[in-house]
Amino acid sequence: MPEYESKSRTSRWISVVFLQGAEADAVLGLIDRSGASAAFDYLQPRDLGKATTDAALENGYVYDRIPAGRTDHTIEHDGSPYALTYSRTYRYVSLLRWHPLESEVQPTRPAPRRDDIWAAPRSTRQTERTVTL
Repeated sequence: MPEYESKSRTSRWISVVFLQGAEADAVLGLIDRSGASAAFDYLQPRDLGKATTDAALENGYVYDRIPAGRTDHTIEHDGSPYALTYSRTYRYVSLLRWHPLESEVQPTRPAPRRDDIWAAPRSTRQTERTVTL
């Protein structure tokens, strides 16, 4: 995952989890008893990485900035890509994760297939790379 500190205006936030009603009340109670860090610890395991990102992109839960209204509390978890918003008035809790735009993601070169006769053997030194025909 890219470093959180490198976020810029070309980044976006994706929804990891959104709870409302009774489910949110349980997390709001946790925040009251143990603080926002406890809520982060409780909600972060619901982030399934690429599956969460794909679902957010497919369903349109992607934001240019952290979505929050006037009654919301917003907390960015120090040193991590997560942000928490919650509202006691509207009884909801939302965990978001910072995500770079595709233009910020460095494409990785796919590894050659083992049955590809034109692929050079893997080596850490360029001088040892040879292709045998």
